[in-house]
Amino acid sequence: MEKINWQKEDLNHLWHPCSQMKDYEDLPPIVIERAKGINLYDINKKCYKDVISSWWCNLLGHCNPEISKALKKQANELEHVIFANFSHKPIIKLAKKLSEVTPSGLEKFNFSDNGSSSIEMAMKMSFQYFQQTGKTKKTRFMALSEGYHGETIAALSAGDCDLYTKIYKPILMDIIKIKAPDCFRCPFNKQRENCECECFCDCEQQFEKYGNETCAVLIEPLLQGSAGMKIYPALYLKKLREICDKYDVHLIADEIATGFYRTGKFFACNHANISPDLMCISKGLTGGYMPMAAVCTTNEIYNAFYDDYSKGKAFMHSHTYSGNPLGASCALAVLKILEKGKVTKQANELAPYFNSLIKEEFLNIKNVGEVRSIGLINAIEFVKDKNTKEALNSKFRFGYEVYKKALKKGVLLRPLGDVIYFNPPLIINKKDMDFVVKIAKECAIETLKELGL
Repeated sequence: MEKINWQKEDLNHLWHPCSQMKDYEDLPPIVIERAKGINLYDINKKCYKDVISSWWCNLLGHCNPEISKALKKQANELEHVIFANFSHKPIIKLAKKLSEVTPSGLEKFNFSDNGSSSIEMAMKMSFQYFQQTGKTKKTRFMALSEGYHGETIAALSAGDCDLYTKIYKPILMDIIKIKAPDCFRCPFNKQRENCECECFCDCEQQFEKYGNETCAVLIEPLLQGSAGMKIYPALYLKKLREICDKYDVHLIADEIATGFYRTGKFFACNHANISPDLMCISKGLTGGYMPMAAVCTTNEIYNAFYDDYSKGKAFMHSHTYSGNPLGASCALAVLKILEKGKVTKQANELAPYFNSLIKEEFLNIKNVGEVRSIGLINAIEFVKDKNTKEALNSKFRFGYEVYKKALKKGVLLRPLGDVIYFNPPLIINKKDMDFVVKIAKECAIETLKELGL
């Protein structure tokens, strides 16, 4: 029997996301056959340590036995049912459980099947809320510069990463941009650990100009992921909550990447003890097993849509796989594991070790500008000059070169420009931490030498 060339078949038929397919001439797709824990195994039996959680969604390790069991059981009972006028036990249980763990006041849950869609839903909910409560001048949105909220049109509009948005700017919505905190290159020469968020002044200015016409502001709480894992103080969130209340603007918290203990707490908003008006969750919700997302919101917003159908106030937004039973069962299994506390306790206990290890290995490299961390997430920003904080030569794809070298040595890193980061499953252990940091350092040093630094 002729042996199948899986890489060739892939390239014959597939167009991979977030990829320049020409790169695949030098680095063909790695075909993964099975996985366990943080390990991925390709068709040639080579192991890769997955320390980016397969695009940040694999929360509790690949092929987690408890989640797998829940999925198999549900598949034999009910795989899908129309979610308009029909429901099922797993989704009801999930909504109830989420109401117990989300920030105070979030009691209603509208499900979709991916993070970008949940952002679109939250924006539409906010806009429609104000249209139906007599505040029709509130039609605009604000968002932080360098943010990322997904790749559908409204979500892309709210984002501000040129890599994703530049080509589409002629068709994007006009979103008011607030200059985001940049603690590494703070214009006020402050430190994130003890500043008063002086940078919030730009937000105040934008609200003063546009607050009365704005329905919602979108924010990635504490961590701007695609911007390079930029971390800012919880005080910024507190100030944002206060100014939103002052101007009657909804706060939409994009917890798609930060939720479910990624930052050390259940949700990043918990660090600031604030509750958003709408919160989007996905990724870790099902542990990476099934596509699922949700917009969590308040009874006040929900009630603005509650009336006779003929009044036209219903939220007419749906997805075929909204609230599907398979995803709900996986999410319930995830929440059950988190509720036991063993995994989260271990993750929080090991987080300081991971960060100290990375600092010890990387801060003595002259081209490392900063090591930043929150929870198990750690990011290393490389610069041309540590004193001036000048960026590396953008024409040389530093992060990509490190990524390629690390793959050869069995570590999956997914760089963000000149930032190398770790965002592993919560189950990672010390041995794996030691190994991935060692490999990342070796590959970074090799690449810096190639760059002549």
